Amino acid sequence: MYISPKQWEDFDQQGYVRLGQIATNKQLADMQQRIDDIMLGVAPIDYEQIMMQLDREPGTNQPGPQSHGHNGATLLYRKIQQLEYDPIFLNYMINPVFEEVCRRTYGDDAPISCFRAMFMNKPAQEGTYLVWHQDRWSNLDRDPQITIYTALDPASIENGCVHIIPRSHRQLVNPSHGSGFLTEAHIEEIVSQADPVPLELAAGEVVLLHNWTLHSSGINQTQTPRRAFSICYMHGDTKTQSGGVYPRIFGEGALTVEQFKTS
Repeated sequence: MYISPKQWEDFDQQGYVRLGQIATNKQLADMQQRIDDIMLGVAPIDYEQIMMQLDREPGTNQPGPQSHGHNGATLLYRKIQQLEYDPIFLNYMINPVFEEVCRRTYGDDAPISCFRAMFMNKPAQEGTYLVWHQDRWSNLDRDPQITIYTALDPASIENGCVHIIPRSHRQLVNPSHGSGFLTEAHIEEIVSQADPVPLELAAGEVVLLHNWTLHSSGINQTQTPRRAFSICYMHGDTKTQSGGVYPRIFGEGALTVEQFKTS
């Protein structure tokens, strides 16, 4: 076992637990370099397989649309999704620690898929404010329960780290919203009465989050970016309302690193 009974007890009670650094120093350096290469358009990957979103749409003060393919050589992307199709990020995703987390959450024999493997970026002096919400998706036949969040850079209050409200994961606050966002009334009622915890993290540090744990993040007020990699694992039998399924990570038919290596 990689995770202690005390850590699991804390997770069950609080809705989150710190796991320390899981990646080797080389893996961390490889992911840091790889995501910059992806943003700059020089990574040897199929860009049509991934979704990219600029932090600011040119000529506006709003995030750009999410779309397949590369949107220009810049380090100012807000999100890059479907990184399970990149061999360096997939190699990290299949770490035995994460498999243990999935087995404990979904069952020893359950197939495990990936709802999203997502890079998140707060560029220097920028970054989009993310309102308080719980992660849920009403287009699925069941809610994914867990996210593995890895800081690729140090995360601080100044650079817009994630804030959470412990013990807020026991029920959905706003089940009528398909993505779990809170209304102003909910924020006034719940958040203003709570004591949010800033997840200040070292580069490489991992936090296991229950997807219903309330969280938010601010803008980056520093001169350096704050990058992170977020993996939402779910039961492999989960389907969309139209019958769609997601890439398998653990179990029969799982993606392999060799599938995506170019040399």
